[in-house]
Amino acid sequence: MELFIYIILGIIQGFTEPLPISSSGHIFLFKNVFNTNMFNDLNFEIVANFGSFLAILFIFRKDVIELINAFFGYIFKKDKREKYKKNFKYCLYIIVSTIPVGIVGILLKDFVENKLQNITFLGFAFLLTALMLFLIRNRNGVKDDKDITLKDAVIIGLIQVITIMPGISRSGTVLVACLLCGMKRATALKYTFILYFPISCATMLLGVSDLIDSGNLTNLLVPYLSGLAAALIITYFTYKWLSELVKKGKLWKFSIYCICLALFIFIYFR
Repeated sequence: MELFIYIILGIIQGFTEPLPISSSGHIFLFKNVFNTNMFNDLNFEIVANFGSFLAILFIFRKDVIELINAFFGYIFKKDKREKYKKNFKYCLYIIVSTIPVGIVGILLKDFVENKLQNITFLGFAFLLTALMLFLIRNRNGVKDDKDITLKDAVIIGLIQVITIMPGISRSGTVLVACLLCGMKRATALKYTFILYFPISCATMLLGVSDLIDSGNLTNLLVPYLSGLAAALIITYFTYKWLSELVKKGKLWKFSIYCICLALFIFIYFR
């Protein structure tokens, strides 16, 4: 039964992580609906997130390798800087977009956990996500990777700050920000998930010590690995589905889902 539950949790993580519907919001909702300690396993959240991370990394492996080579190539190979210049700037923009949410996340971590971790706020967060997704339903800009500017990176970084609030989808918010900056849908999707890597890495590194220090890690190794595998596989196929919806301009469908989820919360927990 324990193995089965962790696989289900992995599936939930894998399905909600890439989609603009907030994976953390769904886990918090499940905690409140089912009122079981299985959904309070923070160590497993780290493991499941790692499964999603591996899936997204596999999808963007060529882009990640190219960007890493360009970043260090520009720094250490001065005679080839022109070759690496475009991708080096792209890396800098990713860093710029990451800084605001990192700073605000550290400063307001306790406030968010103590004041905003409640089911009513979660309902309003889903409504806000729905509104954002609906507002950009017809947006499709003209900017490619090479056209992204420092101003775009700053705007995206500042908008991403609101994702520290539970129930606000990171991928959805960044997609909205990218489209508002005039990016093509494919360009926006790529920037959104390349930006996912530094944030995800920081989150996992902060939680690794807790995972190592937990006394029951050996006993839960098989359930954890099963959940990780489930999260990895489901994340991979869910991203493929999302990419098709983004290209067709159908992100608005998720706004309907988020509205239904918010209504469920307001009715069920009234």
